Amino acid sequence: MLKLGLDLMEVIEQLNDGLYFTDHKRQITFWNQAAEAITGYKAEEVIGRRCSDNILMHVDAEGRSLCQGRCPLAETMRDERARKGEVFLMHKDGHRIPVAVRTSLLRDGGGEIVGGAELFTDVSAQHALAEEMEQLKALALVDPLTQIANRRRLEAEVQAALNLYERDGVCSGLLFLDIDHFKRFNDDHGHDVGDLALQATARTLKHATRSYDVVGRWGGEEFVVLFRNTYPQLVEMLAARLCALIRATQVQAPGGALGLTASIGATIARKGDSVDALIKRADGLMYQSKANGRDRVTFGA
Repeated sequence: MLKLGLDLMEVIEQLNDGLYFTDHKRQITFWNQAAEAITGYKAEEVIGRRCSDNILMHVDAEGRSLCQGRCPLAETMRDERARKGEVFLMHKDGHRIPVAVRTSLLRDGGGEIVGGAELFTDVSAQHALAEEMEQLKALALVDPLTQIANRRRLEAEVQAALNLYERDGVCSGLLFLDIDHFKRFNDDHGHDVGDLALQATARTLKHATRSYDVVGRWGGEEFVVLFRNTYPQLVEMLAARLCALIRATQVQAPGGALGLTASIGATIARKGDSVDALIKRADGLMYQSKANGRDRVTFGA
């Protein structure tokens, strides 16, 4: 067994990282206090057992078992190369803990390999922070009710499309949509039904557009669709298709199914357009659809 000086042992026991040693047969010979704290297993429960006994049931990010053949420490002892990575171990209580692991060899005074060492760090706090950041990022760009792009993201996507047009001549079209008589949904049937109408409209638009187009809620009952890499005739055709699909959409209210229609303005990007100019042009065309009887598309190049 590897001999450790008292001073070194004191340092090891004060580590915040878990550390264990194995002999050349991967039988655990040492288990520090941090390893106990991270895993829930006392030293006496693991010393003398082998990694291959699947005590901690290490798995990778895809859930594949590592202890029976793809163990980083076993691979280090096989090819004498140190490794580092991230795996998941199973706590004694049954839950999974993400840990960053680093493996190395143990040698005696003569340089002969006598075992291996694995240092592991609980990174669950970093995982939680990363997840929280992703959630905050999503909240900043996604409308919470309809789960499509919000106004902030739409403005950024439209600006990017205009930049691409100015630089490379790749044209985009824009559709501005307003649900007809939306106030009646809320006033006559309640805000829950109004929310259902917004969600149904969002789903219809999302499912009926191309994967590289952007569908978003501009605000209230207004929606915007950015058609990328397109031309005027296609924008007009796609807008008419969406208008027809919304006409075929219904929401369930206490008194029965309610139909939807929408007034739509559609246009194509011009050289020199700003985000505001393009949106205003499509918005103005949408109001022409309202003035001409609703449930229709007004296109203007």
